[in-house]
Amino acid sequence: MKLPDDFITKYQRLLGAEAPAFLAALTEPANTAGYRVNPERQVPAKLTSAPTVPYAPWGYFGTVKGRSLVHQSGTVYSQEPSAMFVGATAAPARGERVLDLCAAPGGKTTHLASYLQGTGLLVTNEINRKRVRVLAENVERFGVANALILNDSPDTLSPVFPDFFDKVLVDAPCSGEGMFRKDPGAMDYWSLDYVDECAARQREILTEAVKMVKPGGQLIYSTCTFAPEEDEQMMAWLVKTFPDFQLVPVEKTGGVIDAKPEWADGNPDLKNAARLFPNRLQGEGHFVAKLQRATTAEGVQPHGQAHLGTALTGEQRRLWADFSRTVLGDAAPTGDLVTIKDQLFAVPANLPALKHAHVFRPGLHLGTFKKNRFEPAYALALASDPQRVTQTLAIDQDQWIAWVHGEALSLTTAPAKGWYLLTCDHQPVGFGKVVGQTVKNFFPKGLRFTVYPDDLD
Repeated sequence: MKLPDDFITKYQRLLGAEAPAFLAALTEPANTAGYRVNPERQVPAKLTSAPTVPYAPWGYFGTVKGRSLVHQSGTVYSQEPSAMFVGATAAPARGERVLDLCAAPGGKTTHLASYLQGTGLLVTNEINRKRVRVLAENVERFGVANALILNDSPDTLSPVFPDFFDKVLVDAPCSGEGMFRKDPGAMDYWSLDYVDECAARQREILTEAVKMVKPGGQLIYSTCTFAPEEDEQMMAWLVKTFPDFQLVPVEKTGGVIDAKPEWADGNPDLKNAARLFPNRLQGEGHFVAKLQRATTAEGVQPHGQAHLGTALTGEQRRLWADFSRTVLGDAAPTGDLVTIKDQLFAVPANLPALKHAHVFRPGLHLGTFKKNRFEPAYALALASDPQRVTQTLAIDQDQWIAWVHGEALSLTTAPAKGWYLLTCDHQPVGFGKVVGQTVKNFFPKGLRFTVYPDDLD
């Protein structure tokens, strides 16, 4: 792999004696695959026997096959190990209100969700319409029940959520230098001018992001680039421009080092931020900073109610109540119930007015009302705890292979007719309807796939 000449010259100047090791690491093949396990699942021991990522709860080095049971059921999420450091730095507490502003494809959102454990509020946003669909699929697969998914620009969201969030994560679009060896195509559009363009865009994003952090709250900023213009210099600009924000220490371990004040204005507080270099750890390049907003800052809380969807009719309430009581029991999700056309959602409570926001998904999709019946959603299945659901039906691996391919299942001994949460190896895989000796298949047609022998562990 041939690195751009301007890139080599720049980092030889910045890194000095460390430059040869740094540049050599970037020309080596990427071998830093990783995954996180879902703490809301019964995780198989084989997944937790791999080497752990030292700075990331639930993180492991290794690969997981995309057509495997643990992937389909949301038991794991494949994520580059250095990227896990971002969520671990944010580490929201249970009950907090959290915004992931630039969220696709969803790795950091699902990591934040693991900390929240179904409590509080997780607003996850992506400006790109195609990428927000991928984000929504990953949020659904990971079984996240407390997420509001938006498709907006930061300047649209800041008036909606003024001084609102305990934590705001900005994983900023950047020049991608840290991903060169993992994605060599990133070098095709890299240039010194492109770094400056990215920095200008980051300042625009951060100008809006700071408005959404409540007094006493935190802003977490990250990039996957080495460029000081997008890292230390960006943080130096931020604390000068917004003096009620101060850099606070990021815990560093496993080869993570201090950021470099000398690459910016010399502000010693810049050492509080973190750099991840591929020649120092088993991971790609990242920069992460945490900033605290002063508690003395004056906040203006948003007002109004979300007004998402419409209230349920009496018939719809009856159908949902019957399904919830019979199938879910005390595992029924919490939240405000609303319908959008014939779709039922559980919307997180205490949202501000959202009429100026583009809501891609208002909450957990519970299902669809059809004539005289209710049909549960795939998202509800993956957000359900099999240990708490009243009606579950265990299937074996061969049946799971048939299920994700879209086939009905034949049973030798069938339970009473009705809806069941299907499980395989204790993982939720979808809802099926038992009729006689058959389980009707409701696995989403757009997600069906064929499992080949090489896909099995």
